[in-house]
Amino acid sequence: MQRRDLLAAAAALPAVLAARPSLAAPDTGTAFSAATVRDAARDLASRPFQAQETGLPGYLANIGYDQYRMLRFDKRHALWRDTKLPWQVEFFHRGSIYKGRIDVNEVVDGRSAPVRYNPEEFSFGSVQRPTNEDLGYAGFRLHAPLNRPDYFDEVAAFLGASYFRAVAKGLGYGLSARGLAIKTADPGGEEFPYFKTFWIERPKPGKVAQPITVYALLDSQSAAAAFKFVISPGVDTVFETTVTLFPRVDIDQAGIAPLTSMFLFDGNERNRVDDWRPAVHDSDGLLMLTGRGETLWRQLDNPTRLQVSSFMDKSPKGFGLQQRKRSFAGYEDIESRYENRPCAWIEPIGDWGEGSVMLVEIPSDKEVNDNIVAFWRPKSKLQAGVAYNYAYRLHWCAAPPVKGLPTPFTNTMVGPGPDGSRLVVLDLAPLKPGITPKLDVTNDKGQLRNLTSTEIPGVGWRISFELVPGRETAIELHGRLMAGDTPLTETWLYRWTT
Repeated sequence: MQRRDLLAAAAALPAVLAARPSLAAPDTGTAFSAATVRDAARDLASRPFQAQETGLPGYLANIGYDQYRMLRFDKRHALWRDTKLPWQVEFFHRGSIYKGRIDVNEVVDGRSAPVRYNPEEFSFGSVQRPTNEDLGYAGFRLHAPLNRPDYFDEVAAFLGASYFRAVAKGLGYGLSARGLAIKTADPGGEEFPYFKTFWIERPKPGKVAQPITVYALLDSQSAAAAFKFVISPGVDTVFETTVTLFPRVDIDQAGIAPLTSMFLFDGNERNRVDDWRPAVHDSDGLLMLTGRGETLWRQLDNPTRLQVSSFMDKSPKGFGLQQRKRSFAGYEDIESRYENRPCAWIEPIGDWGEGSVMLVEIPSDKEVNDNIVAFWRPKSKLQAGVAYNYAYRLHWCAAPPVKGLPTPFTNTMVGPGPDGSRLVVLDLAPLKPGITPKLDVTNDKGQLRNLTSTEIPGVGWRISFELVPGRETAIELHGRLMAGDTPLTETWLYRWTT
């Protein structure tokens, strides 16, 4: 998928037509409830798959990135613009790589009516303006007062396949989420499910912080699914998510609650990078809170070969891609402002059973490529004809909303050591005063030597050691600080590769 720069907020343009506060009313449209979407998904799964409608006139289908950015929605046509409601909806035009059509409906008091496409809602720049074709939309974005009460910030956007993303107060866009992942990193190619229809409930007048509810119908070659997102903006923007999945075929490579991000480089690996900045990434690690209560931190990497890691678990308590570096000096990029990218934390609701948190790291030489994927994979395959239900909270946040986590690792640095070794240096946040920790570092291959742990007054702790790989090309490393048999820190995980 093309990177998320295409989701830049559209500039306000002069109004040409009157705004439309609503397209549905209590006495119009058709009856709607959550069962409507579940029934539609069940019906889709019972029939052969039909690909998403992608046909467009050539003057839209063949445009490039810069021309697509000219297709700007006129904010004065936003849904609910001239109301006192705490939300507004704007739309993305189809074109370039976003050829797929979605249908959007507004729900008012249990009745649903379609939101009609109108080319007069858009400015097209040098791109030819459509005439009377019913082209539909490529996606939409939700606006609400987030950072101040008198301005409608962009809070979330749904655009491309089943991709969506959101921001929290004081943060910008960064990583994305997806509805469903199938066959990620499979040699035969990945399957990309897509959202084909949305229903957006018209919110009630009231407090700005009240949630908005979005329903989505997903389809793909292997499955159909019904989604419900209850979206609450704030310091943490939270998507209360429920999914009912209907496989068409048996699926043994399903990805539940998938997250997609970018990691180009940091202090742990710069061998292939010629860049003036100290780091470039939307996320720097995968955090996992296991069903056993262990906290794991897997530092991300940009490998030379595709890497797939599996972390087996039962009844996980949470996982997510994190952005821990929060200082401008960590990136020195005045345009991208990577220090303001959000974390995403998946909090399972109910017992997800046995399975694995999967991490896929794809080699990349450009920061415009999303090369990191993380998701939950059930241990047992999903069987055709069976309905599967998942519920979780997706938090977009500056840090995971979990209390009582052990001391975190804050930096991973790797460089040349003596005699062909690699020097590994790990920084941690401060420990409680008066503690003398025991160092616990292990490896599955190669040799470790000169292991040390040192307190840096006023800063935290540092672990360092030399890794002698010999002829090994991949080595799994684990590290933590202990007080007897009790971990004082999270468990640091890293895969060193040539």
